[in-house]
Amino acid sequence: MNGAESLVATLAVNGVELCFTNPGTSEMHFVAALDRIDGPRCVLGLFEGVVTGAADGYYRMAGRPAATLLHLGPGLGNGLANLHNAKKARSGIVNIVGDHARDHARYESPLKSDIEAIARPVSHWVKTCARARDVAADGAQAIATTRDGASGRIATLVLPADTAWGAGGEPAQAPARELLPTPDADAVRGAAKALRTLGERALLLVGAGGTSEIGAALAAAIARKTGCRVLAEFYSARTPGGRGRTRIERLPYAVDAALDKLKGAECLVLAGASEPIAFFAYPGKPTQLKPPGSSVLLLADARDDVTAALQALADELGAIPSSPAAAAAPVALDALRAASTLDADLIGHALVSLLPDQTVVIDEAVTSGRALGNRFAAAAPHDWLVVMGGAIGFGLPAALGAAIGAPGRPVLALEGDGSAMYTVQALWSIAREALPVVVIVFANRAYRILQGELRGVGAQVSGPKAAHMLTLEPPALDWVSIARGHGVPAASVQTPEQFVREVQRGFASRGPYLIEAVL
Repeated sequence: MNGAESLVATLAVNGVELCFTNPGTSEMHFVAALDRIDGPRCVLGLFEGVVTGAADGYYRMAGRPAATLLHLGPGLGNGLANLHNAKKARSGIVNIVGDHARDHARYESPLKSDIEAIARPVSHWVKTCARARDVAADGAQAIATTRDGASGRIATLVLPADTAWGAGGEPAQAPARELLPTPDADAVRGAAKALRTLGERALLLVGAGGTSEIGAALAAAIARKTGCRVLAEFYSARTPGGRGRTRIERLPYAVDAALDKLKGAECLVLAGASEPIAFFAYPGKPTQLKPPGSSVLLLADARDDVTAALQALADELGAIPSSPAAAAAPVALDALRAASTLDADLIGHALVSLLPDQTVVIDEAVTSGRALGNRFAAAAPHDWLVVMGGAIGFGLPAALGAAIGAPGRPVLALEGDGSAMYTVQALWSIAREALPVVVIVFANRAYRILQGELRGVGAQVSGPKAAHMLTLEPPALDWVSIARGHGVPAASVQTPEQFVREVQRGFASRGPYLIEAVL
């Protein structure tokens, strides 16, 4: 077999079942190998940012890496924003980036670039294949590198064209995943002492595995036992929610609100979380959000088994999880239909009532979506995924990947109209794969997030140039035409009654459906 075939076979024997692709000339031997070798399923994206964002969403739901296939340095560059998001989410991905044949690379051809330099900021491991017979071993090493304790990492393997078409070796087996270390006994005892002693003057901040269904229940039990406060990081790669599950309040995004939540905390115990930092710098406001003089104790790093660490802490304290309190009943649909105005608040209440069981919710609604997650405790059990790196264009690709990573489960993508335009090509892939993804576009026809940030940094708009950069009309984006042009059925709604009807129709279709909610 040639080098490309040995790499496809190596992916297959190591459990990499999916490859999101946007190939070019340099990758054609790999494309042909995907047909000849019984290996990963292939999903085509029409833009590299769709490919990389889908791989992120897939890992979050499937818990194992997908491969991506990208074309030279510019193709990799087009996917960087969502690789940045995936790195912040600690998702495991194997990027395969085709390059010129080594003899050709000596010359200054139009697509020549420094692929390794482009890859390093968004990769934990980068390697260029040197010989065709080593491609399989390099691929196995890339797969092994995607595992970092309980979290994932990003590996980028550069595949020169001649190493793909040259004579390769046999498929290679990656080493087995190492067992996670047991929780640090000293860290557990130190955290227990601090929480017991300080009570409400201590704060348990959970992230990573701490927001899992079991982790959240343990954190709540620890808070009840010690009197400490408990919060989750504002951004979490995957948060279970809904009826019958413990809900941990999130640390607010806004600096003033976050400072208020952290006020009086003399010690922060981190369980898979990072020390709280403001998303941006704002004039006259602190970057570090913890109160001055407060201490920080690390119970578990994000790469550790955070749930096991919380279990050890609960055992040390004698804290026993209990069933969560019943959530407030959803607002009756009849009352929602009769409302006079369609706004983000009403949409949130309606979705709580309409959400199917085990839906995967992708939240990139930005300003319209910030308050939605707080009320979803009354919804059916679901998983909530948010953009982790702040780079816009995550939502639609993540919905594509999550729907494949969690087959059979409905997916709901909450999208701002500005954000959705960054990777709108994902709609075509969702339609092509016939995935059960309902997209709701919050069409406020403005970059509302930037209008809020403008106020946050104390800047003022005094003329039409700046104002024109913060609105999305004229012309208004026609989301029904955009969706249908990509093969996705769609409807535009302006009233609560229309919204409820179209959401019901979308979920009932068990296929792609887009709803433009004009706000």
